[in-house]
Amino acid sequence: MVTFARKIIGMRNLSSIALLLILSACTFNTVEQDSKLETYFRENNLKGSFAIMDNGTGRFTVHDLKRFRDSGYSPAGTFAVVQALIGLQTGQITGVTYVDTDSLPVLEKKGAQAWMDSLGYGARNDNELFKINKVDSFWVDNSLKVTPDAQLGLVKQLYFGQLPFFKVYQEMVKRVLSREENTLYRLGYTTGVGTEPGGNQIGWVLGWIEENNHAYFFVLNCESATAEENWSAQLVSHVKNILKGQGFFEGNR
Repeated sequence: MVTFARKIIGMRNLSSIALLLILSACTFNTVEQDSKLETYFRENNLKGSFAIMDNGTGRFTVHDLKRFRDSGYSPAGTFAVVQALIGLQTGQITGVTYVDTDSLPVLEKKGAQAWMDSLGYGARNDNELFKINKVDSFWVDNSLKVTPDAQLGLVKQLYFGQLPFFKVYQEMVKRVLSREENTLYRLGYTTGVGTEPGGNQIGWVLGWIEENNHAYFFVLNCESATAEENWSAQLVSHVKNILKGQGFFEGNR
C-alpha cells in the first residue's frame, strides 16, 4: 500500500515522524497511470511527473508513479507556503498578500530548525541545512529535498487546515494561493523553479481545483536543461492543458 509522503530518509526524531503521519493520513485507493498523460508529456517534450487526486474517492491519476513517489527535489519557491505559515505563526508577519520567498522574512536559525523538526517536511541534511550561511537558502540549494508525493500532501493538508499552524493563518495562505474563481470552478496553485546539482532546472506547480464543491489536488514536477526565463508560466499552462484534458473547467466534475 502506497501512502502520501512515504517514509522519508533521514528523519531523526519522533516529532518529525508524528507530523509525517499527519501528512500521510490518506492512502491510495486506486492508482491509474493514464496513457493520455504519457502522450501529453511525450508530445510536449516534458520530463517529469504529474499526479491528481480525487479527494472524494482517493483515486490518483499519475504520470511516472516512481518519480512522483520516490524522487526528491529542491522545493524552490514552493517553500514559501511553509515560510509564510511560520512567519504568521511566529508573528514575524501579520498578513500575507503574495506568497513568494523573496517577499517573506528569512527564518532565524533556531526557529527554523524547530519548525522543520515539527513539520517533518522533506528529507534533509541537517549539517548543511542550518549553517548560518544556509538559513536563507536551504530551500533552493538542494540542502532540502521533497518528493512530489509530499508536495501534494502538503497542499491537501493546507486546503483542509490540517497543518500544525492556526487555521486562520492556513486560510490566509490558502486565499493568497487562490488564482481563479467563477461559477464553474475554483483553481489555486503555487509555483517554484530551482536548479538541480547537475545544472538542470527543476520546476513545480502544486495546488487544487474545485468543481461542484468537490476538491482535487495536483502536482506537476518537471526538469529541463534548456528552460526559458518564463518557464514557471509555461508549466502553469501545461497544468491547465492537462486539467482540461481530464475534463476540468466545464463544471461537470
